[in-house]
Amino acid sequence: MTKISVVATLYNSAAYVDEFMQRMRAELGRFTDDYEIVLVDDGSPDGSLAVAGEWLAREPRLRIVELSRNFGHHKAMMTGLAHARGDLVFLIDSDLEEPPELLSRFLAEMKAEDVDVVYGVQSSRKGGVVERVGGQLAWRFLDAMLPVRIPKDHSTVRLMTRDYVSALVEHREQKTAIGGLWVMTGFAQRGVEFDKGSRGSSSYNLGHRLVALLDSVTSFSERPLFLIFYIGCATLVTSVVAGIVVLVLSLRGSVLAGWPSTIVSIWFFGGLIIFSIGVVGLYVSRIFIETKGRPYTVVRRVHGAEDGP
Repeated sequence: MTKISVVATLYNSAAYVDEFMQRMRAELGRFTDDYEIVLVDDGSPDGSLAVAGEWLAREPRLRIVELSRNFGHHKAMMTGLAHARGDLVFLIDSDLEEPPELLSRFLAEMKAEDVDVVYGVQSSRKGGVVERVGGQLAWRFLDAMLPVRIPKDHSTVRLMTRDYVSALVEHREQKTAIGGLWVMTGFAQRGVEFDKGSRGSSSYNLGHRLVALLDSVTSFSERPLFLIFYIGCATLVTSVVAGIVVLVLSLRGSVLAGWPSTIVSIWFFGGLIIFSIGVVGLYVSRIFIETKGRPYTVVRRVHGAEDGP
């Protein structure tokens, strides 16, 4: 019999844990009794760990991985996947924006298409006009900058085979974006559209989204560095042409105003230099972080039967 592992993270999730567990257990019971549920407490400040802990007496197949602090959603998910033992692993957020009942559809799709990963794709983006337009622009930017194509409007929820998960958790970058890792790991993958709900607010504000965008680009693409090189070449050619033009005009005795063009040039090239140094600095900072060899996450305690049923 195929064992199914469910992996979900907890962060400000106290209000959703009970319903998530009820619906997830009901969905799993439709297929098998051989399952486990792995919840990763990512240093949640709202008592999510205590609420989840109350389920340990009612659900012996539940394990709670308590991290020592908040490490971030992506690292918490990867830690949960590393603790999963099932032949199939169902990754899902615990806030119920992604319905647990998707497991049925994903199992059917995986069996019909013989793929290693079935992932959710939002049928329509949530949020206001600014959020939707911003998301579209960010995706177009990523699509142009990355060497791999990340599916548009993909979601966290996905069903994965053991072989795929084992390959995925081999990635140990400290600074990364999990969306790129999902794609770069390879294997046969298939997207399934679904209607994603909304809980009214998100812990991902504009600052978090910008950081995630930078992480995605600098973790998987060297194109910004090549772009700086091409800009430098174009600037060099332009300066040579401009120098020749100035020399010719000087020999002809033409009067040049000088001051405005000088100020504009200083501002332009000064800004270009600072921007280029900043981009290179982002890559250097990643080298600095990766060479330290620090733990990916720190597990404070694992609650529940470690051996499992």
